[in-house]
Amino acid sequence: MQTSSSWQALGRLLRYAHGYRSRIIAASACSVINKLFDIAPEILIGIAIDVVVNQQESFVAKLGFASANEQIIVLGVLTFLIWVGESVFEYLHLILWRNLGQRLQSDLRQDAYEVLQRHDMAFFEGRSSGELVSILNDDVNQLERFLDGGANDLVQVGVTVVAVGAVFFVISPLIALLAFTPMPIIVWGAFYFQRKASPLYSGVRDRVGTLASRLANNIGGMATIKSFTAEKQEAERLRIESEAYVEANRKAISVSSAFVPIIRMAILAGFLLTFIVGGMKALNGELNVGAYGVLVFLTQRLLWPLTRLAQTVDLFERAMASSKRILDLMQTQPGVRDEGESSFPDTVRGEVTFDNVSFTYPQTRSGVQGISVTASAGKTLALVGATGSGKSTLIKLLLRFYSPDAGKILIDGVAVDEVPLNELRGVIGLVSQDVFLFEGSIRENLAYGKPDASDADIEACARLAEAWEFIERLPNGIHTQVGERGVKLSGGQRQRLSLARALLKNPPILVLDEATSAVDNETEAAIQKSLAKIAHQRTVIMIAHRLSTIVHADQIFVIDHGRVVEQGTHRKLIAKRGLYAAQWNVQTGQASGPLKRLWPFQP
Repeated sequence: MQTSSSWQALGRLLRYAHGYRSRIIAASACSVINKLFDIAPEILIGIAIDVVVNQQESFVAKLGFASANEQIIVLGVLTFLIWVGESVFEYLHLILWRNLGQRLQSDLRQDAYEVLQRHDMAFFEGRSSGELVSILNDDVNQLERFLDGGANDLVQVGVTVVAVGAVFFVISPLIALLAFTPMPIIVWGAFYFQRKASPLYSGVRDRVGTLASRLANNIGGMATIKSFTAEKQEAERLRIESEAYVEANRKAISVSSAFVPIIRMAILAGFLLTFIVGGMKALNGELNVGAYGVLVFLTQRLLWPLTRLAQTVDLFERAMASSKRILDLMQTQPGVRDEGESSFPDTVRGEVTFDNVSFTYPQTRSGVQGISVTASAGKTLALVGATGSGKSTLIKLLLRFYSPDAGKILIDGVAVDEVPLNELRGVIGLVSQDVFLFEGSIRENLAYGKPDASDADIEACARLAEAWEFIERLPNGIHTQVGERGVKLSGGQRQRLSLARALLKNPPILVLDEATSAVDNETEAAIQKSLAKIAHQRTVIMIAHRLSTIVHADQIFVIDHGRVVEQGTHRKLIAKRGLYAAQWNVQTGQASGPLKRLWPFQP
């Protein structure tokens, strides 16, 4: 079953690589010619022995070269030409196979990554980043290693069997049969070990993914590890994962290593039969001495390379296990389909409507139920509620990170699922609580959504986001490197850069998801003053736990357990003395008794 799986993976890989057919044929042709040249010297040695023994009656003499000296010179010239030809075609097949491996590796990685980017967020929440990196990096490299050497070896083993077999049957059918006696054992052994090794190498690839995931998580969470003094605990976890990988490899190695000694004994049997029976026939005059020499030398040329079949099978199984993981990833279908063909109006006003929207996360069963909310064009709408109430879920549905289970989301009357994802996300600017900055300079991060932005535009947006002051104080200003995920900056600095980045995109709809949660009170107050300019002729949707940031919103919706329970302006909601008023009183220090308990999820 596993052998079948490996050949199926090879078939899938060849279908993917159909555009490389001419390169594969050229590389295979060079491998074939190289191997034919490689076999020829053994035949020439036998012919040379024939010249020395039989001289004027030798095989070469029958071609018109009378003297033994002439025959030796002819053989020397042929030997030179054959060695040159072998070297030339070895160079060519190495260049072709290795370049093919590099090209195919690069295209596979790029195609797999592009497929990865099309997946919805549920896909990434169900897979560890370490596993995905392992597929895109280690598995793709494993395939390259096979194409660098294993593919050529497979071709040349086949050529050796056919070419040497043909010479044997021409010289002596009986000895050919004896020499080929071990072949069924060798072939059976190859497939037997392949069948045994295939599931083991699949397990190895899985362990690689798990180990990569553990390393990625630990490196990303190093501050947490250190703050909880959990270094010893995490080192032990890594040791367990690493030992599991070693054990998986050990089992695979124990199977593949047994192949060579067994095949070696089968090869010895074939060589001894050729050596003894051929020698007897030569002594009895039934076989030309030169032909006997050819048979002896070619027996080794036929059988000894088969000992490398274990390594080739090993490379093949590893490569096919990796190919299956890569191609499986590429063939997974995204949950959110980018099939929209409609378009927004030329000028997007920015009216956002959630019409009876429901969505449930499969893992946690949380989400939103029957939400109907409208953000008027050019107005500011705020969503408030306890952690996990469903506020951020609505934003994810708006951006089509997920698709709602029921209901519709519309922008200016156009359903978001009827519009291409690029166009939809192009009209929305998101400032998330979890700020992600790419490794590079501040300028590169600010211009991420608008690479052609001028320095003046970047500075203007940075000033609006209250980021320019701290940027100017940095040694290299806007060209300062932020480090991986922006680790060289404070949380508040990263958040201000995220806001500036969204503003530079200049979207008609701006979503602020806890956009000021990591800034100090003074900076928050400054940003609040800028919001009037930021919100001018733009729809703003704000999510906030800190209610002071949304008191001037045109409309506030209070969400609790996935449902809208209150709505109105700040003043009206305070007057209702409900959940919003309770939270306001808690944050301003006015809550007491039953009123405080109205907001049960207050941290």
